[in-house]
Amino acid sequence: MAERFLGIDTSNYRTSAAVYEADTGVWHNAGGLLTVPEGAIGLRQSDALFQHTVRLHEKIAALPTGEVRAIGVSTRPRAVEGSYMPCFLAGESVARSAAHLLSVPLFPLSHQQGHIAAAAFSAGRLALLDAPLLAWHLSGGTSELLYVTPGDDGLPVCTCIGGTTDLAAGQLIDRTGALLGLPFPSGAALDQLASDAQPERGYRPKVADCHFSLSGMQNQVEAKSKTASPAQLARFALETVANAVVKATEQARARYDCPILCAGGVMASEIIRARMRAAFGAAVWSATPVLSGDNAVGAAVLAARLYERKRS
Repeated sequence: MAERFLGIDTSNYRTSAAVYEADTGVWHNAGGLLTVPEGAIGLRQSDALFQHTVRLHEKIAALPTGEVRAIGVSTRPRAVEGSYMPCFLAGESVARSAAHLLSVPLFPLSHQQGHIAAAAFSAGRLALLDAPLLAWHLSGGTSELLYVTPGDDGLPVCTCIGGTTDLAAGQLIDRTGALLGLPFPSGAALDQLASDAQPERGYRPKVADCHFSLSGMQNQVEAKSKTASPAQLARFALETVANAVVKATEQARARYDCPILCAGGVMASEIIRARMRAAFGAAVWSATPVLSGDNAVGAAVLAARLYERKRS
């Protein structure tokens, strides 16, 4: 009988539940974006928590049935003191209740740790989690360059060593999408639009000690929107983010000679991924687009690893 592990993630914009079979590597993720009012570029936490509460049981019901050995659940954005968002309470409540009723171990983890695990698993390189690595977590609310090491508890220890000092990459992309009338979140639509554009250098933000600012880039995007086609504007925004990411990674690699892992919804962009491959070749690994965004597969994979660690 396959050993199944349940993962749950209730982030700010997606409800996700997943089952992972550790012995076969087969996974199933049931997820869906939360409803954001037309024209809005965000969602209040109270609204996100309500939608998760209403929808999570539907996602779990869509998964294959069978005995579950353990449950992994994201309970906070990052594994650092003070990291908290109410939306994660929906998943944690269900996970704790299920673990109690099923008499199985519960493994709390952070949303960021889940992203890192999903990316390593998706790339076919789970062994990356067993040694130091550099990892990008680029999403709607986070743009961090991380130095990741194996923790004593079996979970990845993520130390932020770079990234944005203000506006997140996903926020810049979503605001560009809003200018173009694209749905929120705009990453996938913007990337598709940009694929029809001519080569574009983008703007080159100043990067110092692996850190950069993107707040001024919104002004650059707004100025360019007056003369550029929608496709060219989309390409400009994505190449601008890629410029900052590549430069910061180059600076980090001068200090840490280790593999690079790309995680988070923004890293689903083929334009950004191509730039990273061109710059770092075989040293860089990325999640597939389907596991770049928010999902519960990383939580289920980590639950399997922690369960095996506890059993041995």
